[in-house]
Amino acid sequence: MAFFFTWAGFWLPIAIPLAIVLKWHPQKPMSVAQKLPLMASLYLIAPLIVWGAVGIENVPFSNYGLAWEPSVLVHLALGFGLGVFSLAILFGLQWALGWISWQPADISKLASALLPTLLLGLWVGGTEELIFRGFLLNQLLQDYSIWVAAAISSVIFAILHLVWEVRETLPQLPGLWLLGMVLVLARACDGGSLGLAWGLHAGWIWAIASLDTAELMTYTGTVPAWITGLGKKPLAGGVGILLLLATSSLLWLVLSPEL
Repeated sequence: MAFFFTWAGFWLPIAIPLAIVLKWHPQKPMSVAQKLPLMASLYLIAPLIVWGAVGIENVPFSNYGLAWEPSVLVHLALGFGLGVFSLAILFGLQWALGWISWQPADISKLASALLPTLLLGLWVGGTEELIFRGFLLNQLLQDYSIWVAAAISSVIFAILHLVWEVRETLPQLPGLWLLGMVLVLARACDGGSLGLAWGLHAGWIWAIASLDTAELMTYTGTVPAWITGLGKKPLAGGVGILLLLATSSLLWLVLSPEL
């Protein structure tokens, strides 16, 4: 609680005037141009708060799952590839079933979006993994078993997404909670390192953000939105839940003995 109150205490003096400049009101939908500066200010502060906690607890930074070792980058790449590959299968199956259609004319927009969304995915994914599957999970593990700690950290992870967009995020809360659980499993399979979880998280963000930015994909409406995702959000639909369950099964059955 002290960590999150400190984080909010440092962020709000920046966020409030920034929101005024951006002309955003909490009761109104947030545009991408408004969300990115606010999110950037929040996520730039977070690692500094973690560094402060490292100093207070007198533990090595690697204790939170990020060590300066080549294996972290290797597992980051592995997780990234798995995340992108899993979404390629998901959207490929939906296209084959006629649930989505592609817009080839927008491929040029996709090419220009790939690098910015890659950097965004690595940054957001790395920051959120450090906080929720690194620092927060470690704190909870002092008092709870791994799966109780995972469930609590995943609830907090899901609920805090309401900061940005309440109406769009509410249907995604179960999916966000399950996403948090899968990423805890990824850290466990990786021997406590965040490399694999960071890669998975970044790969999913990169792929979805690139498609959304390029407007390359549209839903045909041939099946109910609760299957493909309410509000065009995969985590708010049955297929997104199945993707997470399939990923967790793969992690448990295939990757856990290898890493």
